[in-house]
This record gives sequence, C-alpha cells and structure tokens, in this order.
Amino acid sequence: MMMSRPVRVRFAPSPTGRLHIGGARTALYDYLLARQTGGQFILRLEDTDQNRFVPGAEEELKRGLRWLGLEWDEGIDVGGPYGPYRQSERKQIYLELAKWLIDHGHAYYCFCTPDRLDQIRQQQQKLKQNPRYDGHCRQLDPDESARRARSGEKNVIRFKMPEEGSITVHDHLRGPMTIKNQNLDDYILIKSDGLAVYHLAAMVDDHLMKITHIMRGSEWLPTFPLHVHIIRAFGWEEPDFVHLSVFLKPSGKGKMSKRETSQLMKDGYSIFVTDLEDLGYIPEAVVNWIALMGWSYDEKTEFFSMNDLIQRFNLDRLNAAPAAINFTKLDHFNGLHIRNLQVEELTRRLMPFFEKQGFPGEDKKLLQITPLLQERLVTLDDALAMGGFFFKEKISPIPNELVGSKMTASESATAARKAYSTIQSLPELTHNDAELPLRALAEDLGLNAGQLFGILRVAVTGQKVSPPLLETMEILGKTAVLDRIQNAINILDSL
Repeated sequence: MMMSRPVRVRFAPSPTGRLHIGGARTALYDYLLARQTGGQFILRLEDTDQNRFVPGAEEELKRGLRWLGLEWDEGIDVGGPYGPYRQSERKQIYLELAKWLIDHGHAYYCFCTPDRLDQIRQQQQKLKQNPRYDGHCRQLDPDESARRARSGEKNVIRFKMPEEGSITVHDHLRGPMTIKNQNLDDYILIKSDGLAVYHLAAMVDDHLMKITHIMRGSEWLPTFPLHVHIIRAFGWEEPDFVHLSVFLKPSGKGKMSKRETSQLMKDGYSIFVTDLEDLGYIPEAVVNWIALMGWSYDEKTEFFSMNDLIQRFNLDRLNAAPAAINFTKLDHFNGLHIRNLQVEELTRRLMPFFEKQGFPGEDKKLLQITPLLQERLVTLDDALAMGGFFFKEKISPIPNELVGSKMTASESATAARKAYSTIQSLPELTHNDAELPLRALAEDLGLNAGQLFGILRVAVTGQKVSPPLLETMEILGKTAVLDRIQNAINILDSL
C-alpha cells in the first residue's frame, strides 16, 4: 500500500549510547516514507532519563544520521514549528497533561515508598505472581491525594488502568492484538523528580507534533496496549504503529546485543554506524544493507540507491520475522556500491584513509591509482593494503616470494635481469608498450607469462596480490620500477 497523503514521522532515540544499525534502520524507514510522500522526517531526543545520559551521544547520533544521508526536516539543531524537540525541555507540558488525566479519572498520585514497593514485589515473587503495583493509592480520595501532592509529599503519577474488559490494538505488521486489561499494570507516567517517562512523553509528543506513523522496535510491543490506552484516554487520533523486526546475531541464534561488539571489531565489523564509516564502508552500501533487513521489494532485486528506495519502499513489504545480521552481505553491497561510484568521487573518499596512514594523498597520483583499485575493493580501507606501495620510497619484498613458481632463486634472478634490460630499453614505460616485449621475453626464457609477471609483481609492489602489473608500473614510472627490480635482483642473488 503506497501512501497517498504526506506523512509525519519521527526518529526519537535516547542519548544513552551510540547509533547502531537497528536505530539506523528505523530512521531510514522513517526517512523513506517521508520523502516518498512529500512529508516530514523529524528528529526528536528522548532525554528524560538523565541517569543514563552519555556525553557525546547526541553528536555521534547526528553525525551517523547525516553520514547515511538522513537529513531531518524538523528537530534538534534545525528547529521547527512543534518544538522544543528535546523532552527535557518539555517537562511542563507533560505535567499539565498528566494532571488532566488525574482530573478526568485516568491517573492518580501514588505516595508509596520504595521500601513498600519492594515488599510488595518480594511477596508477589513468593506467591509466583507477576510483579505489579497493588493499586493501594488508586483507592485514596482524589481531593486528599491532591492536597498531599500540593503540600510537597513525594509522589509519582500512575496511569489508572481499567480493571475489567480488554483493549484491541493494531500493529501494521501483525494486525489486531487483544489484551485483557487485568493483565496490564498501573504504570508510572511521571517520576518523583517531576520528569515524564517514555510512556507518557512519547505519546504526548507524537500527538502534539502531529505524527502519523510510529515506527519503532518490537521491544515496545509489551507496553503497546498502555500507549494506546493513554492515547484513547486523551481522546486523540491514533497514529499507525509499525513495530519492526529484531536483529539476530550473525549465527541466527539470539538477539544481537551491543555487548558483543568487541569480537565483531576484531573481525573488522561493527553494529555501530560511525564504526562502519571508520572501517571503510560507504553510506550507500550500509543503507542498501539495512533496508533489506526487514523489507524486500521482490524476490530478486537487491541493489538499491537511496532514490530507488524512496520510490519503492512500501510498509506492506515489511517482514515481522527476526533478521540475522549478515556481514558477508554488507561486504557484497559495499563492493557493488564502490564500483558504482565515479572515479573522482571514489578518489575523494579514499584520500582520508591514505592521509591517516601518513601517505601523501596527492590528488593527481591517487586519481591515477583509483581505477586500478576500484574493481578489487571491498572496503575503502582495503585500498591501503592494496595500493600503499605506490606512496613508498622503498619497499621490502619477502625474499622467498620473489622466487617464481616452479623456479629456483637463480632462475628468478636471471628472469628479473632480462626484464630489467627489456624495460630499460623502452623509450617510455606504458602498459601498452611494455606488454608485448615482456610476454616475448617470457617465451624466450621458456616461462609462461604468469611466472615472469609474478616475479615482477613482488619486485615492484612487494605484494603477491596487487592491481594490474603493467598499469601499476606505468604509474610508478620507469626509474622507480627499475630501482625496485634491481633491489629484487640483489635479494635473489643473496638467496
């Protein structure tokens, strides 16, 4: 089902940690729906839990979203007509609406101490009951409760859950779900410090900011009935809820957790967006990869640009089944999207990786090298291992690797000397001018071209795997190539 009207969607993370691919996927789906319908994508910060606040988390969040290309229309640092967009700056709004719920019989003040609540929990555990509030303060006279609250007695505000009947809620992926009210708790809406919890704050903000579709993780399904109860208590229109699938570990066994990322980093992977940037993945590939973890266009199409996704994304093609994180697929997409870049653009993106390793990222030289690397790269970081030798004054080949296949060191030295003479005799070292003479030399020596080129590859690059040899020699230049071959001859003579 394609949307016919502009939507208003929000990505509303807490600044309590780093942006991971689960959050990035939610933001991406929000963004696609907004762009597809000519609607608005809003970035809101749910920062009422000050105890879990992590310094720098907000900046990393914004950096990660912008790197992925997910610019927001309204929200933190860009403003908009429904601000402020930080929940910590909306405290009074939540308090006033919580008191409205009290006045209309949907909430109440609770004065129970932590010690009393702990005793209730322990008793319920002994009786093997689900822990929940026992409703002690909902029986208090409302006028008496209001007087005690006004006098400054410490309290929280709880939602007054109906004790009978049931509620039916609708999730876009799972359809209608009916839950008995007696199984739901009188959840806290306002804490004793006066700050609202997610259950109230998010529902209030979604209404006041005119959000039409709420996409979020399936971990919110257990409290989904509460959220709808709150919306209906206010008499507000309900947005469309979409609870997205969970991510499983690459093995497919168990939910992926942030705690397991250290091992992933050792393998060159991460679930955190800014890590993926540092590891040499490109945003086009990451977007393509996460889009397909929980959504598909058809059974065969897998390569998507952002524009493709905007045109084709459809809520009805989302899948509620858990999705295993497949980093092999990420590598695959990264290679495809690297090869889809213009050479000049790829050069620009490679530059920081060379400069970070102390190699001079000369535009002109790197621009020559990039076409040789492009077909072979999985990540941008691979370019260093594959092409770093271009920027070194001297290289140090492993002696045994200079010995040709099925050849001795002496035979390899002889072949290298002949190649030196052949290259030295060329008026100019270009890949076209060098190819036929070197192939003819291999034939004269009774070698196949692979044997001779293998010796020269290690001599010139210091590597057994490199970009195309003849094009590499052309970029390095005749003087550097001859110096490196002479160095290889000296090494082979010493074996």
